Amino acid sequence: MKTKRHGAVVGLIAAGALLLTACGSDNNTAATGGSSTGGASTPSAPVECGGKTKLNAEGSSAQKNAIDTFVQAYQQQCAGADLAYNGSGSGAGIKNFNAGQVDFGGSDSAMKDAEIAAATERCQGNPAWHLPMVFGPVALGYKLNGVTDLALNAEVTAKIFNGSVKKWNDPAISALNSGAKLPDTEIKVVYRNDESGTTDNFQKYLTTAAPAAWTQGDGKQFKGGVGEGKEKSAGVAQAVASVDGAITYVELSYAQDNKLSIAKIDSGAGAVELTGESVGKAIDSAKIKGQGNDLVLDLNSIYGTKAEGAYPLLLATYEIVCSKGYDADTAKAVKAFLTVAATTGQAGLADAGYAPLPDAFQEKLLTAIKAIA
Repeated sequence: MKTKRHGAVVGLIAAGALLLTACGSDNNTAATGGSSTGGASTPSAPVECGGKTKLNAEGSSAQKNAIDTFVQAYQQQCAGADLAYNGSGSGAGIKNFNAGQVDFGGSDSAMKDAEIAAATERCQGNPAWHLPMVFGPVALGYKLNGVTDLALNAEVTAKIFNGSVKKWNDPAISALNSGAKLPDTEIKVVYRNDESGTTDNFQKYLTTAAPAAWTQGDGKQFKGGVGEGKEKSAGVAQAVASVDGAITYVELSYAQDNKLSIAKIDSGAGAVELTGESVGKAIDSAKIKGQGNDLVLDLNSIYGTKAEGAYPLLLATYEIVCSKGYDADTAKAVKAFLTVAATTGQAGLADAGYAPLPDAFQEKLLTAIKAIA
């Protein structure tokens, strides 16, 4: 995702960003808090600055620009503090966290059993926690001459991406877009041909929300069997922008950068536009399957949501931390950084193509961060 201002993203800020204020004090403690644009108060969370002056973290590239936004807020609130983040990928993030080479890891998926065992050992016999700090909306970005307002559902999307629906005026698409003049244009699927967490989450969404139509399974390699593969998010978005009738799945900022139209998603309660508010409703519908402060998400509860006004196609990234087992200086700095990230750091996320945290979910994160020892 690119850190770049977009006119369309400004609407995300108005819909869902947390406009938070901060003030320093003589004891180097910053208080964060404020209110959302909807009028509800956001949790107040004091930031105890201090400890290790430079943290190191590594992992998911999908959250790299969100982390950059968090670092800016962290440096503003905690003088002399810094964090270096290497967006080397989720696998490397988990591996190097478990090896004790970084202070926390970033991963687009929860750790598996063997990784959990290694993380427990790294944390001096204490559990490692998954903290879902960054949510990135995934757009169904398309280019279709004369059509900029389009609704799809999971079943039709699955059939497009496995080749069962081949034309834009297919009756299945027309049924979701009453009154629209859909052309007799061939659908050209563009997919990621490199291993991608976006591909994995997209296919998990299809598996959950349209199991009868999407039987190919999930994973970081695209399994639809049709279309043209391109590398990286920029590659698929650019390819769609150059071909009439093309469609892809891609992080929001890339769809906007390339001026792609973005399909609404109908999960059964009407077509829903991708906005900060609609993403926030999907996050609020998420169930936690982890224990206590280990906030592992049941992604099926998001992908399969029927909540009115919820946009379900998201990518969630975890910060993987030790619940205990850090030295005192590292624990203090990790808690300070994550507290800033969950509060004032949220204000810049919509502008970078991410979804700010809704208040109720933010409270769960702050409770877990406070419990790190």
